[in-house]
Amino acid sequence: MEVSDFEEETLKKRHKKNPFTPSMGEVNFMHEDDDNDRLETARARFSNVIKRHTALAERLSRDSDKMIFERLQKEFEAARASQTEEVYLDGEEWNDGLLATIRERVHMEVDRKAMLAETDMIPNHHVEEKITYRVGNKVICCLEGARIGIQYETTFAGDPCELYHLVLESKSFLEKMTVLEHTIPFFLPLREAENDLLSSNAMRFIDYIGELLQAYVDRKEQVRLIKELYGNQIGELYHSLPYHIIEFVLDDFTCKVIVSLRYADLVSVLPTRVRVIAWPIDQFKKSEVMGAHPSPSRLSYAEDALKSMSLPEAYAEIVLKLRQVTQEIFEDRNPS
Repeated sequence: MEVSDFEEETLKKRHKKNPFTPSMGEVNFMHEDDDNDRLETARARFSNVIKRHTALAERLSRDSDKMIFERLQKEFEAARASQTEEVYLDGEEWNDGLLATIRERVHMEVDRKAMLAETDMIPNHHVEEKITYRVGNKVICCLEGARIGIQYETTFAGDPCELYHLVLESKSFLEKMTVLEHTIPFFLPLREAENDLLSSNAMRFIDYIGELLQAYVDRKEQVRLIKELYGNQIGELYHSLPYHIIEFVLDDFTCKVIVSLRYADLVSVLPTRVRVIAWPIDQFKKSEVMGAHPSPSRLSYAEDALKSMSLPEAYAEIVLKLRQVTQEIFEDRNPS
C-alpha cells in the first residue's frame, strides 16, 4: 500500500515528537500494553481517591452533626421526661388527622404562652397535657416554639442502632411545615423528599424518612458484619456513602471472585442488580503475565443468593459452595 506525501510527513513529525515510536508492525501490541498499564494506574488512583473521599465525607458529616445531635438529643429527652402520656399507635391510628392534631397542639401551646406573657398572668400550676406518640421506629413529640420533633430509632437484627432526629416547623397552623434542623446523613435525599412530599403529604414524608434511614443502616450493618466475620477472606471492598453500591473481591480461594451489588433505590435492603464473576487464580496470573484478558465465569448460584438473602447469609452460602462450583465450571471449560 502506497503512503502519500502528506501521510509520510505526518509520520515523520510524530517520530520527531516521540523518537521511541515503534514501527508500524508493533503499534497495536505496544498500544495495548500501554493502555493496560494506564488503565491499572488510573484504577489504582481512582480507588485511592474514592477511599480518601469516603473517609473525609464521613468525618465531616460526623463532626458537623455531633453538636446538633447532642443538643437535640437532650431536648428530646427533656420532652419525653415531661410527658404525661406515651401513646402507641398502630396501623390506621397514625394518619393525617392525628398529625393535624399534633400541629394544632403545638401552636395552641405557643399562643397560650404568648398570651400569658402579654397579660403578665400567673400560669396555672396544673399539669399541662403532654403526649408523646410512638409509631413503629418513630417517636413523635411536641417541642418548644411550634416545633414537632421526630426521633427515628433504627435497628439491625433486632438490636438498636443509631438514633436520628428531624425537627419540623411552621409559622402558623395554616402554613406548610418545613424542615428546621436534623441529624440525618447529608448524602440521603432529605431535601428532595421535603420538596416532593412535605407540603402535600406530611405523614408520608415522615414515614419515608424513617424507611430511608432504616434501609441505610441495614445495608451499612450488613457490610460491617461481613467485614467483621470474613475480613480475612475479603481483599478489596468498596461502597458508596449510602451503601447503595457495594463491591468486593474474594481472593482467598482457588479463584478470584468479584462481587458487585446495586440497589434500585435507597429504601432497598436487598440488591436488585447483582453480578458475581470468577477466574481461576492460575489462569488469572498467566493472563496478567501474557498481557491477555482472562475469561471469567458468572456464578449464578451466588447471584441468586445475594438477591434473596442478607449479605452475611448470602456470603456464607457463596463460600460454602464456591470451591465445588468453580471447579466444575473450569473443568467443563478445560476438559482433559
